[in-house]
Parts: sequence; structure tokens; C-alpha cells
Amino acid sequence: MIVRVTAKGLFTIPSAIRRKLGMTVRTSVHMDVDEQTRKIVLTPITREYVQGLRGKYKGRGLLKALIAGKNIR
Repeated sequence: MIVRVTAKGLFTIPSAIRRKLGMTVRTSVHMDVDEQTRKIVLTPITREYVQGLRGKYKGRGLLKALIAGKNIR
């Protein structure tokens, strides 16, 4: 599918693709660039995506590192 980018840099993800990926109103999307292939990678942040991350960073103290980096006490 080909979509056009507007003057403001916006584009619409076609409804067929949104349905296929389980995207609904207000679904956040993570955007990244694959430098080697020069492709834009869009990942919808759905409930399934978040649940798939469970345990991935276990024991790494990410919350403490985040708090320390933000100087929150």
C-alpha cells in the first residue's frame, strides 16, 4: 500500500492495516528507523505488545535507574 505524506509530515495508516494489528482510537505507536535497510518501523503499543514484554527486563533495576536519573526521591 502506498500513502502520501502531507506538508506537515503526517500520513494515515490504512484501516485494513490498523484492524490487522489491533489498533484502535488512541493506540500509541513506537516509531524507529532501521539504518541498514533505511526503513521506518512502526510498532503499535497494544495490550498484547506490553504483555509480551513481561519479564524481559526482570532484575535489572530499571525503576531505580529511572528514579535516580530523574532525581526523584
